[in-house]
Amino acid sequence: MEKSKLSAAEFSAACVCLGVQRAARSIARRYDEALRSSGLTSGQFTILSSLLRDEPTPLGSLADVLGLDRTTLNRNLRPLESENLVSTVPDPTDGRVRRIVLTSAGRKRVEAAIPLWRSVQSDSNDRLGKTGWHTLRPLLGRLG
Repeated sequence: MEKSKLSAAEFSAACVCLGVQRAARSIARRYDEALRSSGLTSGQFTILSSLLRDEPTPLGSLADVLGLDRTTLNRNLRPLESENLVSTVPDPTDGRVRRIVLTSAGRKRVEAAIPLWRSVQSDSNDRLGKTGWHTLRPLLGRLG
């Protein structure tokens, strides 16, 4: 086959981006299913877990931790705010900065979901076998 030609089979077997996207969607579905009884999606659990802190978190810092742009994070925060799981508070020193805080209802919800997350997390680590997450994570980080 010519270098400039690409078959669908070759693309599907070789494309790093497609492979990682497919794996990510599959993994997210497993976590979503495991967390379903908590009323949280895997993405919501991730956001709430990232707020398990003593201090309100600046929106920009939270976006950086989660690897999201602010617009996407804002869109994902809206349902959590409407359920009173998070709230926005002004920064005490800079009125332009929004800080996000986990409400008591949010803390209860995420704490109730932690055992569900631990179970699917354990299963995920078992599926990785000897390679393990601690080996895979830095390899995936090189792609970013």
